[in-house]
Amino acid sequence: MKEAFNYIPKGVCSRVLQFEVEDGKILNFEAVGGCSGNLRGISRLLKGRDIDEVIETLEGTTCGMKPTSCPDQIAQALKAYKQR
Repeated sequence: MKEAFNYIPKGVCSRVLQFEVEDGKILNFEAVGGCSGNLRGISRLLKGRDIDEVIETLEGTTCGMKPTSCPDQIAQALKAYKQR
């Protein structure tokens, strides 16, 4: 069953991360705010990928001196999605 999920990231420029998920795979991803080109590119890379694979790949990525990044926040969002 296809589900929509929104997440409010912390410590990054993006304001909202929006996902469509079905059977443990990402169907669609969009970010509101943040670095448009980078996040559109990430969106293309996420389509069809398994949630656990994405979490493992992106978790812990930092941005400059920040302890997090948009990719890390995507991983945090997907972890929150799984814990619902």
